[in-house]
Amino acid sequence: MAKILVVDDELGIRDLMFEILNDEGHTVEVAENAAQARAARERGQPDLVLLDIWMPDTDGVTLLKEWKGSGLLTMPVIMMSGHATIETAVEATRIGASAFLEKPITLQKLLAAVENAITSGGRRPGPPSRVVAPVAAAQAAAAGAASVYADAQDDSDPADAPEQLFDLDQPLREARDAFEKAYFEYHLTQTGGSMTRVAESTGLERTHLYRKLKQLGVDLATFRQGAADR
Repeated sequence: MAKILVVDDELGIRDLMFEILNDEGHTVEVAENAAQARAARERGQPDLVLLDIWMPDTDGVTLLKEWKGSGLLTMPVIMMSGHATIETAVEATRIGASAFLEKPITLQKLLAAVENAITSGGRRPGPPSRVVAPVAAAQAAAAGAASVYADAQDDSDPADAPEQLFDLDQPLREARDAFEKAYFEYHLTQTGGSMTRVAESTGLERTHLYRKLKQLGVDLATFRQGAADR
């Protein structure tokens, strides 16, 4: 995975990009202005910079020129703006920007641009991490609801039947919660704890997904830590 620096004076955009890119397994640092971006660049070279054009102290194009002139533009830079003209985008590309994203930036465009910039910059991310330990349990739990009906029709000795993973004698709400928890834990396992990919695979909006996982008592830190340890 890559080390990414996000430079934007809007707190909401910084937080959103941090959350999305962090979920994808990248190491993300944020800066709210050019001064903080310079300091972050001095501490070490990021694999990619997402740089806003319009900032209060020094605009992104000026910072890009500064890095280019001082020999510090050694990483791909994606420029971002909701108000830039075509001329500005062309100038940024001429200076050395690898891409330009117009705000509001969709999730698909952001991830595609990041992947392309990292790959083109010679720093291809490694394969997604996976949490191996809970896979079997989660898959078995997800399959339990289907297999229990076959078990009920089995004429063999009940003592030889496989263990039932869902208690169908409990109230519907509790049984449904148990299944939903197993379902989401399975998808978290498959995506290495990436909320972005879980939202896409389950068809839920991210805010709703966070609320649902909290309600079910799913510990996201377990899956993210497991992915980080791989």
